[in-house]
Amino acid sequence: MSYGRLHHDNTSRYMLHRSSDPSSPLTSHGTDSESDFGSEEDVYIDTDGYSPVEYEMKDLSKSINGNTTQSHEYEEDLKDSLIEGSEKVVVHKTRRGSASTTQSFMLYTPDEEGTIINKFDCKLVLFVAFLYMLSFLDRSNIGNARVAGMYNDLHLSSAQFEWLLRVFYITYIAFEWMTLLWKVFPPHIYLAICVASWGLIASLQSLAISFWSMLTLRACLGIGEAAFVGIPFYLSFFYKRDELAFRTGLFISAAPLATSFAGSLGWAVTKLGDHLPIASWRILFLLEGFPSIIVAIFVYLHIPDGPLQAKYLTARERKVAKLRLRKEQAVSTTGTEKHGIKWHDVRQTLLDPTAYLTASMFFCCNVAFSSLPVFLPTIIQEMGFSPLASQALSAPPYLTAFFAVLLTAYLSDRLRTRSAFVIFHALLAASGYAMMAIAGSLHATPMIRYIGVYPASMGFFSAVTIIITWTINNQESDSGKGTGLAMLNYIGQLGPLVGVHLYPDRDQPYYVKGMAICAGFMGMVAVLAFGLRMILLGKNRRVPMGIEGDGGEAEGLVGLDRRKRRRFVFMI
Repeated sequence: MSYGRLHHDNTSRYMLHRSSDPSSPLTSHGTDSESDFGSEEDVYIDTDGYSPVEYEMKDLSKSINGNTTQSHEYEEDLKDSLIEGSEKVVVHKTRRGSASTTQSFMLYTPDEEGTIINKFDCKLVLFVAFLYMLSFLDRSNIGNARVAGMYNDLHLSSAQFEWLLRVFYITYIAFEWMTLLWKVFPPHIYLAICVASWGLIASLQSLAISFWSMLTLRACLGIGEAAFVGIPFYLSFFYKRDELAFRTGLFISAAPLATSFAGSLGWAVTKLGDHLPIASWRILFLLEGFPSIIVAIFVYLHIPDGPLQAKYLTARERKVAKLRLRKEQAVSTTGTEKHGIKWHDVRQTLLDPTAYLTASMFFCCNVAFSSLPVFLPTIIQEMGFSPLASQALSAPPYLTAFFAVLLTAYLSDRLRTRSAFVIFHALLAASGYAMMAIAGSLHATPMIRYIGVYPASMGFFSAVTIIITWTINNQESDSGKGTGLAMLNYIGQLGPLVGVHLYPDRDQPYYVKGMAICAGFMGMVAVLAFGLRMILLGKNRRVPMGIEGDGGEAEGLVGLDRRKRRRFVFMI
């Protein structure tokens, strides 16, 4: 029988080395001394002659006032984590650890963890991004329907059309508390109901016969889609906190893709409308709403409630997927349940000025984010293009924005900075709006004003994505993250209530006032982002030196001395 000897080179990474002598001591590598870790437990792993393998060892227990959760409580989890593995592994304990020492571990290879993350990325994140695309499509297609004839058929005034936009956001904001229902009902049931409800309501818009019937349906649509706001919270069931940022970017990038698709579909439906007995705008609502009802069936059948219910994972992968999140879901030192709320952190976040800065940036972005997609087909038509051409020309800017969002999210994570990208894209969007405003005031050619749509759309879609991830990054606790995101949505979603008033009929065909206001709001985003950058730099300088962390991962790692406080570094 051959033995493997565990060596640590930092507080969370261990290397398994072949050894023929089980009595050889545990040797550490790196700069941390044994005194930093207290009395440790020697662990030997029987590899039965297999090659050295790197394992990730994570703490499964916490010491509370000297009373440490004993390792036997988690031994079954450790044994289960080794089922169906490629190696037979036996853990031998050679001496008792102290009360303050971590006494239980999760055991899995980095390759296994990477495979699981890739599966979740491909089969879960992309699917919910597709659902978000359907959601965004159903809320914003009213702009294409207006150009396709709805405005005249329902005899709407400019004020009534603004109310159709406004009432959606009123109910959307009022029902954002429904995020909590993700923990009340099984996600596969709850999400299926959400998708089916907004698909049905969006389809019923094709039957509207008056302003009041359409107003009622738009209000109900806001309720149905408000339930979908909790998707980032749902993704936290599968990802660690420091893995959520890029996945949020993938999720949000579906919005410009949906707008691009809406423009293309609007062009096709408008082109065929003259040859059909049904009005083009009614067909548009039906074609963009009804698929969600069909997709809801697949949601019910394939969306997992958690890692253990993911059908596309093997039994071994499901177990590892659960174990790698054990620290994220462990009972806190205060005794609250694993998804409980720490009211101290909630209160601290509510009193934190930086939370209001990010929410204010989100508000400013949403003024432009919500208004231009709705009004763009009309704006392009008023520039002198035909209804058919305006539907087609509204798609390319958002397709460009889709790729811009993905590139921005990737670079922002790669360079580990947020403020620089928010400032750049806010100024990019402001320049696009300013170009359209100046060109309109000078009565320039429609093509010059149309070119300005590209930097505007790339800028505000990318800025929204980074602002959301910035909020997640700079809240240390789960309760702080939840409160920060709630503030972000409640304050930020008031922006559309302003945005829907920016393009009244009396300002056509140039809409100079609306373009100038959006340019100002996006410029304000850059100013606020720069201010937040300065504040966070100051906070990082004032934080006592200690062990750097990423907002919660470092605490409680293997053998970490509880007297050495982790240093939380804000993302700049």
